[in-house]
Amino acid sequence: MKSLRASLLGLLAAVLHGCSSDNPTFEPIRINFGGLTVYQADGKTFRRAAIPSNWKNGAIGNVFGVNDSQIYETYVEGPIAFNQAVPNGVYALTLHFAEPSAELRAGDRQFDVLIEQETILSNLDVTLFRDGRTQSALTVTLPGIKVKDGRLELVLDPIKGEPILSALEIEPGVSLPAAQPDLLVWEDEFDGETLDTSRWNIDLWAAKYVNDEDQTYTDRAENLRLEEGRLVIEAHRADETGAPEYTSARIHTQNKADVLYGRIDVRAKLPAGQGTWPAIWMLPSDPYVYASNCVAGERWQGSETCDAWPNSGEIDIMEHVGYQMGHVHATVHTKSAYWVNWEQRKGRIVDEGVAEQFNDYSLIWSPNRIDAFMNGTHYFRYQKPEDADWQAWPFDQPFHIILNLAVGGNWGRAGGPIDDSIFPVRMEVDSVRVYGLPEGAP
Repeated sequence: MKSLRASLLGLLAAVLHGCSSDNPTFEPIRINFGGLTVYQADGKTFRRAAIPSNWKNGAIGNVFGVNDSQIYETYVEGPIAFNQAVPNGVYALTLHFAEPSAELRAGDRQFDVLIEQETILSNLDVTLFRDGRTQSALTVTLPGIKVKDGRLELVLDPIKGEPILSALEIEPGVSLPAAQPDLLVWEDEFDGETLDTSRWNIDLWAAKYVNDEDQTYTDRAENLRLEEGRLVIEAHRADETGAPEYTSARIHTQNKADVLYGRIDVRAKLPAGQGTWPAIWMLPSDPYVYASNCVAGERWQGSETCDAWPNSGEIDIMEHVGYQMGHVHATVHTKSAYWVNWEQRKGRIVDEGVAEQFNDYSLIWSPNRIDAFMNGTHYFRYQKPEDADWQAWPFDQPFHIILNLAVGGNWGRAGGPIDDSIFPVRMEVDSVRVYGLPEGAP
């Protein structure tokens, strides 16, 4: 088979904004609250909004975690109710926030999000959702909004303190075109009896190897197997030493399917329960490309001395932590933008069906942009900064695909201790497909 690198290198970015059949002529509506019209480097334009007299205007001097910060530098505060005329159809609504007060802590400002008079998201806490950091950009995408009366109604209902809002986007419910079958360059439908090790590597790691995760990764059938045409990664709990022990599995395509630019579609069903941390993600296949203090071949994942991570980058297509069910995250990490400096670039989409049904998690990676989708709804974009060096854009080298189910760890336990009553729990993957990108797109 022709290598993915040879197949994908140099192909151009896909046209990302299609339209769903429910609203075929709808153009996205983007509104900036409290500020002027903003023309972003990623091509989006946010129009200035008229502000009712009972809304307060505010400004933030410095916003973290975003390339285009202008829409977050202004905000409105108060009894926020917004009503926009749109054709009947299905939409995705993305809300943009940044908590302006450095004095506020998680829990100090909370509100519900009501759309079409229905509570879509309860207890939105901008600081909590942004990992406890104020003045950091937060985007929350709410998909599948059905409009039947020609108007989209949004209400931010206060629980504690006054609601805030920086900007919003109303887009077609599906903005990702169907993949082109003739561009398929690699796939695994998991139709065999056992995992195809010509396509996948299996990690065998001890607990605490990375991210203070609690599981041991094994190749045991109870943790890793094919079942009815699906990959099953199943986490178990045991008490063999008198203390809880957890096992799970992690597989990846390094040196077997290395991708430089393309579209990746993964169809998966996620586990439920506090302490679970499933992920579909990517790491550089040569992690030492931008490392400055590592010896090639030495351990770099979880290392406190080797800076291969974050220097050489990370792309998270999907992460989910069980203490906040239905909140799916896409993130990129680079030397200049990762969690230690609070500058990681991330998006969040809320869909309560992650553990009840299979969903499609997609990534489009071009030489200048990375976009993430869930079921065709766009919810994350990282635009290559102008004149970016490797510290902001290490995504010019092949990466490989990783599928794993972690237990606990720094993020999995952030919402409280592991719930031992949930085990065994599983992530099921129906298919992984990699496509080249169509030529001739900008």
